[in-house]
Amino acid sequence: MKTTAEYASIPEAGTLEFLFHRQGLHLLGLVFLVPICWAFAAPALGDGEWLGISDTEWFWASVVAAIVHQVIVAFIFRAQLGWSILTRLFGRADMVVWGIVFMPLLFARPLLISGLAVADMGTADLPRWFELAAGSALLIPAIYAGYSVGRYFGIDRALGADHFRQRYRDMPMVREGAFAWTSNAMYALVFLGLWGIALLTGSLAALAAALFQHAYIWVHYYWTEEPDMELIYGVAGNSGSDENRT
Repeated sequence: MKTTAEYASIPEAGTLEFLFHRQGLHLLGLVFLVPICWAFAAPALGDGEWLGISDTEWFWASVVAAIVHQVIVAFIFRAQLGWSILTRLFGRADMVVWGIVFMPLLFARPLLISGLAVADMGTADLPRWFELAAGSALLIPAIYAGYSVGRYFGIDRALGADHFRQRYRDMPMVREGAFAWTSNAMYALVFLGLWGIALLTGSLAALAAALFQHAYIWVHYYWTEEPDMELIYGVAGNSGSDENRT
């Protein structure tokens, strides 16, 4: 049987003001990033396709999927922190339901950039040796950071479990694996894999999509997760999805 302490919401988060706190800046980030990345990608788009889908469609799919993912995360994190919305609806299955929503959106991000990269292959106009070397070099820390998330951090914590359960808030910070390099290994290092995919295929449009996704995850961090962490831990910078404590 659940206890109030186990599923503790935070009263200060249970307001419409906090639900939308800094989300105007989130929107401003999108208004800034989308046209810049589109301008970067547009010269390479229009004459490629893969699986019957044009490179332009792949590009916009990768951008829209990232936006949908992060908007959903922002809403659920805030609604869960303030009102335990998924817990009220699904009880102990709340995190299972959240994982079913979250994980396909997460995996769609590299998959869609890969589709774009194949459709737009060879447009970056960089020396091929550089593309292969730089792409491989970026994949190494990205893969290791992904391993570190699973091995040391845990999937539940990566899903933002400290928005759901008090016990995750009480766990110590992770210092092993890639988290010994940076407390924010997920955002700082895992997302380098998107750049690696783009470089290995020599795709200018995929580089633009990687730029968008990597920059946009930091928009999510500063305007959604950092304020959450200030309430959960009393200080900024110990989040589950982006820092190493959740």
